[in-house]
Amino acid sequence: MDLSDDLPAPRRPLFFPVVIATVFLTIIGMSAGIALASWHKGQQQADQTQGAGATTEVPTTPSAEPCRPETQKIAPGYGAQGTLRIKLLLRTTSGTAVWICADDAGQLFYHANRDGEDAKWIEGTTALFLPGVQSDGVGGYEVIADDGTTFSINSSRLYIVHKNGKPETQPAA
Repeated sequence: MDLSDDLPAPRRPLFFPVVIATVFLTIIGMSAGIALASWHKGQQQADQTQGAGATTEVPTTPSAEPCRPETQKIAPGYGAQGTLRIKLLLRTTSGTAVWICADDAGQLFYHANRDGEDAKWIEGTTALFLPGVQSDGVGGYEVIADDGTTFSINSSRLYIVHKNGKPETQPAA
């Protein structure tokens, strides 16, 4: 019997192979992350470009049409500055007319009449004015009323989630 038969096999040092493997895996991970980030950024830019061309949003400029007289009258009480001009006008199949208006400072406001634009405007009964409208950046807007009702609007529909959670969609006419 040899002495070498009783001894364990010599151990190979693992430090350098582990360090080399770690460096390669780090490089591969970073490359994949950079590639995915670049792809994601390109997708976002493409989506924004597509969305910008598909909207009927009216730019707010001094030449944009002013919002309704009823809107001009009530808006200063909610902090509006200057003349409110139409950003989006939607007439729905159920007869509701909705305006998204912007003031001179860029603040957005929601004003709607459920009986249509030619009906009598009775604020709080047939008409609803809301400040604090938020733009989604691609032609859509959202605002939440004091009672928790959410109004989402774009050029193709008015989507309402009532305070009891019941959703309602009113397509564009």
